[in-house]
Amino acid sequence: MPAAPPVDPAELDDPLASAQRDAADPLAHHTALFLPAGDVVSYLDGNSLGRPMAATPARLDAFVRGDWGTRLIRSWDERWMQLPTELGDRIGAAALGAAPGQTVVADSTTVLLYKAIRASLAARPGRHEIVIDDDQFPTDRFVVEGIARERGATVRWLAVDETRGVTPEQVRDVVGPDTAVVLVNHVSYRSGFLADLPAITEIVHEAGALLVADLCHSVGVVPTELDAWGVDVAVGCTYKYLNGGPGAPAFLYARADLLPELEQPVQGWMGAADVFAMAEGYVPDTGIRKFISGTPPVVGMLAMQDMLDAIEEAGLEAIRDKSLALTDYAFDLVDAWLAPLGVTTATPREHERRGSHVTVRHPRFREVVATLWQEGVVPDFRGPDALRIGLSPLSTTFDEVRVGVAAIREALQQG
Repeated sequence: MPAAPPVDPAELDDPLASAQRDAADPLAHHTALFLPAGDVVSYLDGNSLGRPMAATPARLDAFVRGDWGTRLIRSWDERWMQLPTELGDRIGAAALGAAPGQTVVADSTTVLLYKAIRASLAARPGRHEIVIDDDQFPTDRFVVEGIARERGATVRWLAVDETRGVTPEQVRDVVGPDTAVVLVNHVSYRSGFLADLPAITEIVHEAGALLVADLCHSVGVVPTELDAWGVDVAVGCTYKYLNGGPGAPAFLYARADLLPELEQPVQGWMGAADVFAMAEGYVPDTGIRKFISGTPPVVGMLAMQDMLDAIEEAGLEAIRDKSLALTDYAFDLVDAWLAPLGVTTATPREHERRGSHVTVRHPRFREVVATLWQEGVVPDFRGPDALRIGLSPLSTTFDEVRVGVAAIREALQQG
């Protein structure tokens, strides 16, 4: 998508101009699919927790009254047992570029990252090194450190610019015969930097290692082609751009031809080849289902189905176009209104290197965010001085972005 032309500063101060942008938005009708947000006038945190959809209360009610309320345990045979893989296939087709049989919905992101990294490390015997950059999300770093202690592995840290992220060149400089696993965040949680996952995957494979991708900040908003790119294993959450609700379970993708090499490190009855055999020993399922451990979180898999309906209808390319338009608009507002107040940007401006949030920095943002929340404007804060403007394309309007950035300006001016 080409860069947007410069915006007339006078337009930015005109509420009618943002309304006109919304009127011209081909995805504008999707905002009506979400529940009203109460006293919130600008929700800028869709990259942390997506809004609930209007269809979800009815889905939850039907589940309680029907699948659970009247079918009771019979629903395991009728529907629930296959839900982790059926829903995984839907996520794979709608958002990951993944053929069926490679994606499963199971545990939390942290647990699935453990499984993914631990299994990948074991699949490269004789190699002991895990490569990760020093600005990845805390869970990723903590899980890697724990696995390294547990397995006697070595962590190879890549120092990255906090306003950017890990590059192919950096990866090429460190991978070698000792490298077993490289863990990459597709989109940086802090800066919104979009890593060149295809190029990094190729470099990792040339070194004989495996690539594990964290897709938490890209799934559902950045077109992704895991099969075509040759990504080995990937994990992503479902409560951000997939709107699965707080604590909704994550998904794990494993490339089909690699699956036989990957051993499930948390053996549980639901990953067994015959779940109800009640066998004395563990015999794993041969497919992606082996990465399930315990009883699937059925209730947690309900809400995301409504968002998948919307993504399938809108199409990920159109969602990406709106994401870039929203973040372009946010940059224009930041440059005109916040930069004169000492605010700096920490997100790449190139479309090909940007996810769907814009990070800005100012020493007073911790107190500013607390004030904004009380006024119904909801961005989020990341220490030590970063405010993230997270834009979920199907639920966010251009006017909402204008209102939110104007409130940030006002809060700084009142300081």
